[in-house]
Amino acid sequence: MPVGDVGEPFVDADDIADVAQTVLTQPGLYELTGPRLLSFADAVAEIGKATGRDIRYRRISHAKFTEALASHNLPPEFALLLNDLFTEVLDGRNEMLTDGEQSMLGRQPKDFFTYATETAASGRWSN
Repeated sequence: MPVGDVGEPFVDADDIADVAQTVLTQPGLYELTGPRLLSFADAVAEIGKATGRDIRYRRISHAKFTEALASHNLPPEFALLLNDLFTEVLDGRNEMLTDGEQSMLGRQPKDFFTYATETAASGRWSN
């Protein structure tokens, strides 16, 4: 499946922090996912909706991605990490949802659209 078409279980960073606090007092193995799967195209569309901007996801080839990394003079280890992420990790193996956050925190994880709306309202994405 091409990268970008795979549903990813985006997890909110604040939820990760809340889980980290909890795991210090309640050891265990928990797998964290957001409440739904989103492709990158879906995520970008939600950011566009939250910001009121017309932004779109455009898939590029692996070769173009690698070329773009090289053009920004990234350290080789960083470029290798990103290359692995987009060629190995985003192959569909994460296309599942779990109840880890709900089990640990007793609440639903934050939805991506909520994250996008809150971030847009904060002005962090304004130029």
